[in-house]
Amino acid sequence: MKHRRIPRRKAAVAGGAVVALVAAAVTFQSANASDSTEQHALKSLTAPAAGTLALSLTEDLGADGAGAYYDADAKALVVNVVSEDAAQTVREAGGKARIVENTLAELTGARQTLADKARIPGTSWATDPVTNKLVVTADRTVEGAELTKLREVVEGLGAKAELKRTAGEFKPFVAGGDAIHSGGGRCSLGFNVVKDGEPHFITAGHCGQSGSEWSDSAGGAAIGTMVDSQFPGNDFALVKYNGDTAHPSEVNLYNGSAQAIAKAGDATVGMQVQRSGSTTQVHDGEVTALDATVNYGNGDIVEGLIQTTVCAEPGDSGGSLSAGDTAIGLTSGGSGDCSSGGETFFQPVTEALSTFGAEIG
Repeated sequence: MKHRRIPRRKAAVAGGAVVALVAAAVTFQSANASDSTEQHALKSLTAPAAGTLALSLTEDLGADGAGAYYDADAKALVVNVVSEDAAQTVREAGGKARIVENTLAELTGARQTLADKARIPGTSWATDPVTNKLVVTADRTVEGAELTKLREVVEGLGAKAELKRTAGEFKPFVAGGDAIHSGGGRCSLGFNVVKDGEPHFITAGHCGQSGSEWSDSAGGAAIGTMVDSQFPGNDFALVKYNGDTAHPSEVNLYNGSAQAIAKAGDATVGMQVQRSGSTTQVHDGEVTALDATVNYGNGDIVEGLIQTTVCAEPGDSGGSLSAGDTAIGLTSGGSGDCSSGGETFFQPVTEALSTFGAEIG
């Protein structure tokens, strides 16, 4: 049963800023990329500020831009380009320019090839600006003829793609901030929001269907009704609170305190983030890719996700991903657990808020 979670004492909310960037503490080595060496003053930036600069440069560079990411150690924005003129534009803006081989158009074409020729359950793919490649990941369920087919398609893409394996199994984390319950299923509350002046909260779409009632305890009285749920394709849902249930704009840190959430933002590759969920509580990690596609099987394919190194387990679904006081994402699914690690995917909060016409609060 695809259901999400609902919080008891405090509604979970999180924050962050999203832009297409990848991995912190990275080395600038790549078989198909080279650093620009001309001396220019680099701007010292926070991850959110780097994301804002990256969005601006994406518009300025057009087809000559090929993605960007945040180097947390240097506190700098690294921008991939395919021409020296574009590199100069990046330097003048205070970023670090890196001339690479693959254009965004070529990598987008590679994504389409995967979608057309290798739509295999248990796979995911996302553009990695650090390697300037499309990284395709197959979980442990992909084997035999399907694995052979996947390898052939990826190899056919040449230097534009690479194939990796993960020991776990990609699946939605059904079964966190605070726990929410519906019909025997448990998920986690993501963030408290306001729509049309009324209190609501958002969680994962795979947690339940429109019309389902949610409580803050197993078998407890309903505190809200799910008024919209989108899954697959997207993975977010909106629940309207009943009565006078408390709905603070904060995330439960499970140590007796809470993180206040003031706004929503986009993720940036390399951004340090924190997840709160009702099964595994609070864990940290970093954003490794944006616009990821995951095939959970049974026709459940979700696109446009944030990929991270933060662990999660069943029951954490719908829980908050934040960066300081900024809401960034809602827990969707992934592989592994909080003992072995794995890849975890999150629905961007900004897209959910825009779709629902809601705001953090």
